[in-house]
This record gives sequence, structure tokens and C-alpha cells, in this order.
Amino acid sequence: MAHSKLRQDSVRLWDLTRRQHGVVARSQLLELGYSPDSIKRRIARGRLHPLGRGVYAVGRPEVGQKGRWLAAVLSCGPAALLSHGSAAVLWGLMRTAAGIDVVVPEGTYRRRPGIRIHRRSGLGAEHRRIVSGIPVTDPVSTLVDLAQGLPPWKLERVINDADRLDLVDLEDLRATIDLLPPRLGQARLRRMLGGQPLTDTGLERRFLAIVRRVGMSMPETQVQVNGYRVDFYWSELKLVVEADGWRHHRTPGEQATDHRRDQAHLRAEMTTLRFAEHQIRHEPDEVERTLVTVAKNLADRASL
Repeated sequence: MAHSKLRQDSVRLWDLTRRQHGVVARSQLLELGYSPDSIKRRIARGRLHPLGRGVYAVGRPEVGQKGRWLAAVLSCGPAALLSHGSAAVLWGLMRTAAGIDVVVPEGTYRRRPGIRIHRRSGLGAEHRRIVSGIPVTDPVSTLVDLAQGLPPWKLERVINDADRLDLVDLEDLRATIDLLPPRLGQARLRRMLGGQPLTDTGLERRFLAIVRRVGMSMPETQVQVNGYRVDFYWSELKLVVEADGWRHHRTPGEQATDHRRDQAHLRAEMTTLRFAEHQIRHEPDEVERTLVTVAKNLADRASL
């Protein structure tokens, strides 16, 4: 009977380990019926390999990235969640992130080597998700956490990727942010979103205001060029400018159309510039510099 129970415990452990990327917490071992002494023996015999406080790799000491993430979360307690850059990589919003970030409820004392611990009030179940078996902050909370540290261009790309992957709804994102408990990153993300996304007409007005400030001639707007409707066109410069709103490039099909459009202009020896809504709204000086420089180069080339 004892041998049969031991075998059953072992089967249950390996089943749990497979679902948890090769790692297990001490609390889980105790729930499975392993005694503190049996855990010590398995560590001594090389069947369990400590990865952190109260967390072990089972069988082999090496685990993959997801195993390291889960081990970090498990070592920080039952309410802990993977967060910040680590959460962004898990959600598919970034390719890499330095170190491992974990968020725990405020008032929880945790210090773990190799893990950045963030303490937060109001860390409730509504902010918790499970991705690949790993407890992680929900996409909106992840964006707020990232907003404090990422440069604007990278944050904009992450927001667009979250929209493209259907992790957030850009139409509702600002309102959702306002419902979160106050914390770092919210104000910067609000500024990045700039309220409601601009309509095509609003985006056009802002861009044309930039054109007037730099003293360029007014372009044709919403005209057919090489079989495609373009936002702005200077025929004397053979220059096309597209203003991409927040909802732009949502599907692979739309992206493919943009590629074909740009390639058609290139074949016709035309230059295409693309400006994101965030640039037009918040970085007009950079848009001005780019527009003036490109227009001058094209004018000089045409005069040769």
C-alpha cells in the first residue's frame, strides 16, 4: 500500500510539473502529501533542485524561460503576478526584457535574488490572468507598468501591438486606465493616447497645420496616385505622405495593402513618408524637420 501511494504521489507530481514548465513550489509538494523530510531527501538525492526560496526544478536543474518566470512568481507568494517587461514578453508585446519583474500586494515583504519586486495596492483578481500556466498582470495593467520606463516610440509600438493582438480595445483603453487605482505610468499613458483617437479629418487638419508652419505649398488630399488613394500628395516633388491613426494596420491584410501601395509608388520613382498619429499630435517638431529635409532633398534632385 505504501509503495502504491508513493507511486501515485510521484505520478501526480510529474503531471503538475509538466503543466508548470518543470517547476514546483514547496507548498504544492506539501499539498501532494510530501512531508518536509521527504522534500529534504529529494533535494539531497538531486531529484529536486532549488531555484529560489521554496521553489524547485524537478528532475533536472535546467528550466526554460517560462519555468524561470513561474518559479519567480511562485517564490513571491500566492498573490504574486509576473509584471512589467516580463509580462509584456509573455503577452507577445515585446521580444525580450532584462531580468524578471513580479508584482505583489502592498504590505507584502518579499526580497528575492534576481527578481525585481514591485508592491502595489489594489492588486485584485480582476488584474490577474493566466497565460501558459503563469499568473500575469492583465494587458491594460501591463501597459500602465511599461509606460513609466519605455521611450515614446517603443511604447507606441507596444500599444499598437496590443491592439493588433486584440489584447486591448483602443476605443475603451483610456476609460479603462482611469478605473485603475492610481499608480506610476497612468499619466504618461494618458498623454500618449491623447484622449480619443483622432478622426481622419482631425488628423488631416493637424498635419496641414504643420505644412503651413513650415511654409510648404499645400498638397492635394485624398487623391488617387498609382491606383491608390493617398492622404497627401505633392506632384511637383513626387512626394506622398500617409498619416496613420491609432486604428491603422490592424490586420495582416491591411498591412499587405500598405506594402503594395508603397511599392507601387516606389516603382513610379516616388517617395513615401508615413507619420503616426502620436507623432503628428505630440511630436510636431520632429515631423516638421523630417518633412522640410525630405522636401528640400527632392526639390534639389528635381532641379539637377
